[in-house]
Amino acid sequence: MTERPLTAMIDPAAGPPDCAAYGRSGGWRAVRAALRDMTPDAVIDVVTRSTLRGRGGAGFGTGQKWSFVPKEPAATRRKYLIANADEMEPGTFKDRLLMEGNPLQLIEGMIVAGYAIQAGHGVIFLRGEYHLALERLTRAIADARATGWLGADILGSGFGFDIHVHSSGGRYICGEETALLTALEGKRAQPRSKPPFPQVGGLWGAPSVVNNVETLCNVPHIVANGAEWFRALGLGPDGGTKLYGVSGRVRRPGTWELPMGTPLREIIEQHAGGMRDGYALRALLPGGASTAFLDAGQLDVAMEYGAVEKAGSRLGTGQAILLDDRTCPIGMLQNLEHFFAQESCGWCTPCRDGLPWVERLLAAIEDGTGEAEDLDRLADHARLLGPMGRTFCAHAPGAMAPLASGLRLFRADFEAHIHQRGCPLRQAA
Repeated sequence: MTERPLTAMIDPAAGPPDCAAYGRSGGWRAVRAALRDMTPDAVIDVVTRSTLRGRGGAGFGTGQKWSFVPKEPAATRRKYLIANADEMEPGTFKDRLLMEGNPLQLIEGMIVAGYAIQAGHGVIFLRGEYHLALERLTRAIADARATGWLGADILGSGFGFDIHVHSSGGRYICGEETALLTALEGKRAQPRSKPPFPQVGGLWGAPSVVNNVETLCNVPHIVANGAEWFRALGLGPDGGTKLYGVSGRVRRPGTWELPMGTPLREIIEQHAGGMRDGYALRALLPGGASTAFLDAGQLDVAMEYGAVEKAGSRLGTGQAILLDDRTCPIGMLQNLEHFFAQESCGWCTPCRDGLPWVERLLAAIEDGTGEAEDLDRLADHARLLGPMGRTFCAHAPGAMAPLASGLRLFRADFEAHIHQRGCPLRQAA
């Protein structure tokens, strides 16, 4: 039977466990092991050896990220650990499941991670629309304080740690870690220049680590069970399990915890139940809206970092958005680029001015006023905005991923829109 450590205690009917029930089911083992038997460096070492990579989209090595934090004791320099729970990537809903279903798992992961980097303060930066998650996190944090799992001198170890929940004002750019930190400081959410990197100069100038919710939820299981155990859960070079999701015209849209490296075909056909009657899969975005399209002939790709990159896209959040044969790909792209244009922070010119231009070009093509030259203009934007380093952060390159791949895969659809002066699917309806 496949182990599913992240979702083992999630029971929608019963609700999230309290501290006592969490402990009876195996919770708090990692906190006890870390604070009683391990040094902070030993915690970082086991997480590094586990091959855990960031589950929010970037895929950076978690232990390596922690190792960049200066080694001074917490008493001599304040440090912060931030859980990025601002889950605004279109088509993504994995962190919501974890926070609503078992918030204490995230809290335990934050305590252990805080100990590893010697941070005394934790912040959960929560998407503003996640009202149920806010309620359950707040209750779980209060329960953990009352039972001694949060606060000063946890388990008599001399290490103290507490957590505050910050409900976001609701901007996609806060998924970028430095924009998140700027927003926490009460300023306009804009990315910062690097260096300094957050691990050296982050929240209010203090060393700070920002990790995704799913990433932090893996930490207790790694510390409690070991790096080798975690690596063995994956089917390929990347260890652990992953919360994979599917949205679109499938029979059972949702999210499932599966071994890292599970093939796309299994996720879509077995777990999501395949396409609904009367619909055929045409293409998909494998890891949220800011990843490149894969076509229906690439379903045998393993959903792990290297394999998806080799196929021409990114694993991203692992939450796939499916395009069927009765949905207009140009309309889908217009919808995506509208989202990216309105979510630009406005800091750099290519993103602030380029993304609205892309949206207007796509709207003209969809509405029947586009010209053949517009395809060249769209290709120019994809070429100029797509590579990393040409804009202040990864927002514009992420927006160009579906556009560049869409121009390649759906060229005939673009041309039909232009020649027929509108969307053929709408005209046939």
